[in-house]
Amino acid sequence: MAYETAKIPTTERIALRIRDAAIVSGLSRSTLYELLKAGKLRAVKVGGRRLILRDSLEALLLRGDE
Repeated sequence: MAYETAKIPTTERIALRIRDAAIVSGLSRSTLYELLKAGKLRAVKVGGRRLILRDSLEALLLRGDE
C-alpha cells in the first residue's frame, strides 16, 4: 500500500511541495521560485521533486524579505 501524504495535514509536514508551500504561506509559486533562486529560501531535491523545508519557510516569513 502506497503512503499517501494527503492524509498528513500540511501543518505537520517537515517539507512541502511548492504548491503546498504557496498555499500555507500565501505567496505565489513564482515568488517561491524566485526566493529559491536568490538563496533566501532553502529546499531539497529528492528524486524529481523539490521540497521546501518548513523551517526555512517559517524563518523567511518571520524575518521578511531583507
